[in-house]
Amino acid sequence: MKNLFILGLVLLFSSSCNSTGRKAIDEEQFASHWYQGKAEINVFDLKQMRYGEEREGNAVMIFVTEDFSKRKQVKLDDPAAAGKGAMKVMKLNMTRDFVTGVYPYNTMLSVFTPVYDELNSPKITASVTEWCGQSFVQLNWKNNKYQAKLFSYFESEGDQEISISAMSEDEIFNLIRLNPDLVPTGHLKIIPSLIYNRFTHHPLDAESVNISKRKAGSNQAEIEVIYSEIGRKLLIRYMDAFPYEIMSWQETQTKEDGTEEVTSAVRTKVQMLDYWEKNGLQDESIRNSLGL
Repeated sequence: MKNLFILGLVLLFSSSCNSTGRKAIDEEQFASHWYQGKAEINVFDLKQMRYGEEREGNAVMIFVTEDFSKRKQVKLDDPAAAGKGAMKVMKLNMTRDFVTGVYPYNTMLSVFTPVYDELNSPKITASVTEWCGQSFVQLNWKNNKYQAKLFSYFESEGDQEISISAMSEDEIFNLIRLNPDLVPTGHLKIIPSLIYNRFTHHPLDAESVNISKRKAGSNQAEIEVIYSEIGRKLLIRYMDAFPYEIMSWQETQTKEDGTEEVTSAVRTKVQMLDYWEKNGLQDESIRNSLGL
């Protein structure tokens, strides 16, 4: 019965996808993990550099598939009614929580990446909140470029609207989960992480990078993203077999004086969970099982 159920899901979702879609995805294998009505919750021990010091905290990466509006670029309330206006996406919600002195930092990144359509992620958002205020960035892919809106409590940044014709670094995590072969390699220009952008206040634009892949032991691999001009490096380690779980990531920032600041996150827990159904007081014990 389980195999018949999975086969039915494969037929349902493959019938609505682009026939020239992402050929690197094994649909039956993909459905067995991602179309069971649950999200994958990944918890990481976080060591976050901020204001020149290392802060301990936690990061959570929530991966889940959902139906997305091609036109409105939001989650659909009624996918069946949307018809061809719907697309299946892999959504990543990623949080970081840590404390700087007396006050807390909370960040959230959301990335919506097409499962079947060969398109850049149609929507990416990021927010940073702390006691001084909050900032928010939203990227929408339209007319072969990102239309970006930036909101900040800093006068020098204010409210901005810009256009950038490049893929985003933040999409790489989702591409790994779909199939690491989808991650481009070599020299290209990409938009740095939106959280990096908020932390550094570096002008948001496409930057030159070199992306490479390599084996990291018998069953793991790494993707490295090196920025040639802004002193940033991202290293992501993942399982080199489906469902390509993210095991750790590391950000290195080289400052003008040559010193390096390293932020790292190592996974400690993973659980498939329909967390949206677990919202009662009695469900709070689940957080203990996740180490939260």
